[in-house]
Amino acid sequence: MAVKPLVASSIEARPYKWPHNASFCAETTALVVIDMQVDFCAPGGYLDFQGIPIDGTRAVIPQIQSLLAAFRRAGFPVYHTREGHRPDLSTLSSRELLRSRNNPSGKGIGDEGPLGRLLVRGEKGHDIIPELAPLPTEPIVDKPGRSAFQHTDFKLLLDNRGIKNLVICGVTTDVCVSSTMRDGNDMGLDCVLVTNASAAGEPALHEATVESICAEGGIFGAVTTTESILQAFESSE
Repeated sequence: MAVKPLVASSIEARPYKWPHNASFCAETTALVVIDMQVDFCAPGGYLDFQGIPIDGTRAVIPQIQSLLAAFRRAGFPVYHTREGHRPDLSTLSSRELLRSRNNPSGKGIGDEGPLGRLLVRGEKGHDIIPELAPLPTEPIVDKPGRSAFQHTDFKLLLDNRGIKNLVICGVTTDVCVSSTMRDGNDMGLDCVLVTNASAAGEPALHEATVESICAEGGIFGAVTTTESILQAFESSE
């Protein structure tokens, strides 16, 4: 597959043009798709048992499909993450187990659901949804918590490729997406959130997270839209 050149080395974003040093290219920049799993995007999954509507998480699928197509066509690296625990739950703290069951259904991590045990690796619910299936060349980072950097080899993967800029999308904006973005920022990475390719269980939480990123001149990075990113790529004609 031929690598297509870029029209622009930066993307329209706020509160600053991203990346800050105009280094938007396949050698320095990667797309990161956070936790677009069956457990968070399908009836009978973990989010459903938490009593959180999945309309928002499913609504961003077309936007993420557009991003994947563009980044793949241009030869950019793509990473996917999945949240889940070992089948013996040895990665699950007692506090997190209690927290996950603190909902009207009484069910949480490790409990049986129609898609298998909730948020457990190897179960159907743990899989990435088929609409956004990773290519064989795209690494999947399995994490036991919120941030893709905690208890994983994600930073090593990025360092080995010289990646300094992350385009982040997925679910949920206020939890795993923002946790990954904040950790990446603290590690010296320039991160941008694609706002219309990310979703939270409640719209207010999504909006609050977006505004917190932009505070203090971009305290955690920048925010942009799918349209702005696609404009940075050359047309397919």
